[in-house]
Amino acid sequence: MTSPAHNPVVQSFFDRPTGSLQYVFHCPETMQGAVVDPVWNYDAKAVATWTQSADEIEAYLRTTGITPVWILDTHPHADHLSAARILSDRFGGVPRGIGEKVREVQGLWQKLYNWRPEETPDGGCWDRLFAAGDAFMVGNIPVRVMLSPGHTLASITYVTGDAAFVHDTLMMPESGSSRADFPGGSAAVLWDSLQAILALPAETRLYIGHDYPAKDAAPRCMATVAEHLATNAHVKAGTVREEYIARREARDATLALPERMIAALQVNLRGGALPAAEDDGHSYLKMPVNRFVPR
Repeated sequence: MTSPAHNPVVQSFFDRPTGSLQYVFHCPETMQGAVVDPVWNYDAKAVATWTQSADEIEAYLRTTGITPVWILDTHPHADHLSAARILSDRFGGVPRGIGEKVREVQGLWQKLYNWRPEETPDGGCWDRLFAAGDAFMVGNIPVRVMLSPGHTLASITYVTGDAAFVHDTLMMPESGSSRADFPGGSAAVLWDSLQAILALPAETRLYIGHDYPAKDAAPRCMATVAEHLATNAHVKAGTVREEYIARREARDATLALPERMIAALQVNLRGGALPAAEDDGHSYLKMPVNRFVPR
């Protein structure tokens, strides 16, 4: 069990259109904090961005007096644009981090978008590419990086005190787990990642990446390891690996692509930046035609 002095205070933020959960966690002794998976709002029909979610996080940080020392993404998201760069800039260049295997995801999507060599993003889009086992501090609280692929090749989990930010691996217990059918994803690999997460201490608070409540209901963002082992619909204690994989793959075969995915990956694989503006001063997104067959 961790010392209470080394457990973070966690605040969640919710983007209802994408079902995305964003977090700020901080060290109460030093008031240093980190932002996890911030959303840059995007209207797919209008191809327009705005910063409501980032504004809410910024207001919380400034009102509480929390000094952000890291802006963290758990993986290159397919359902929303990352506001990591926006928040970094607003706080004087706070370093941004993601898992080092993002370079492999960039390689996959380079082919799908037919990016020319000069426009292909690389790992330099972030200040730090984390490897499994890397550690850093947020105030007096250590943070450890776990590799947790399956949803994407590059997915990582941030474990800090009695909390872990497990992104698109688990859902709330009654909903089970996240999809694993994106390019580079794997239900079998996700199973292994989930077992590593569920091997954390029973009291560990697991903060998930998405919830999809009814229109007038509040989202939920956290359940403990013990709660998942007792009741998770996909991976509770006693679940057989082969049964999980078959169930996950059958479910994934029914799912459509996320509405914002084609746009989101072009931004998120650039560390939260739009493609370079063209000679008219505007950025343009590429739409790969017939590269994804509708289900």
